[in-house]
Amino acid sequence: MIFEKPSLRTRLSFEAGMTQLGGHAIYLGPADIGLGTRESIADVAKVTSSMVDLIMARTFKHMSIVELAKHSTVPVINGLSDLEHPCQILADVMTIWEVYGKLEGLKIAYVGDCENNVTHSLALASALLGMDFVAAGPRGYHMDKKVVGQAKEILRLSGSSHRTRNAQDDKRALKSLARSSSASVKQVVDPKEAVNGADVVVTDTWVSMGDEAEKAKRLKLFKPYQVTPKLMALAHKQAIFLHCLPAYRGNEVTAAVIDGPQSLVFQEAENRLHVQKALMLWLVNKSAIKGR
Repeated sequence: MIFEKPSLRTRLSFEAGMTQLGGHAIYLGPADIGLGTRESIADVAKVTSSMVDLIMARTFKHMSIVELAKHSTVPVINGLSDLEHPCQILADVMTIWEVYGKLEGLKIAYVGDCENNVTHSLALASALLGMDFVAAGPRGYHMDKKVVGQAKEILRLSGSSHRTRNAQDDKRALKSLARSSSASVKQVVDPKEAVNGADVVVTDTWVSMGDEAEKAKRLKLFKPYQVTPKLMALAHKQAIFLHCLPAYRGNEVTAAVIDGPQSLVFQEAENRLHVQKALMLWLVNKSAIKGR
């Protein structure tokens, strides 16, 4: 487990999960490696993958994980980067499924800083699983256009019935995951538009690690995007509230919402353990079949 950023849920879920599965997890913090400074990412990947079965990396830059995967002989898991947070979204999806018993056709609304790893992974997961996804945030803090393009390409492929054989072969895995041609991925400015009729309302901190220099500006800019009981009232009556944590009550969400009956943030947090175990088992088995 390679950590450039501190974490509670990521470390606990992977370390406890691997222990429960009968394996062993090794924690390597920033001072242990100096990823890309003391030693090149390529060298770290080659050395580490020669001694372990899986690598999980939580990094500042997404390209660091891409570089690790490029030079590793074992699977590399994105534990978080500045672009995506896929392990968190696995837990979110599990929580939503536990509540509704389905995924396809549900509407997910994200409110706040949309130029965010959670938002990006939610958009892609929604496209793959047939859920409508609407993100609301101020201009200048919208989702990455490339990620939105990827999500819309997934939706296009899921709805298209006319392809060449080569295109089918190239996109086989993607098409097998895409479920619904009626789903959509949208970026809007108005938080009320996003939350209206939503089954799930999601937010995240307004000041992510690395954005501390903009704290004062962000706290003022994102104030209209605070998730309050009034905003939640625009969603379906049975709508749930999710947050990847840590949360800052009084900023992105009020205490009345995150500590209220619609909030499932602690069930969501616990589900990190379960999805991480499933992910590790799947990757180890897949790796073993391929002979690493």
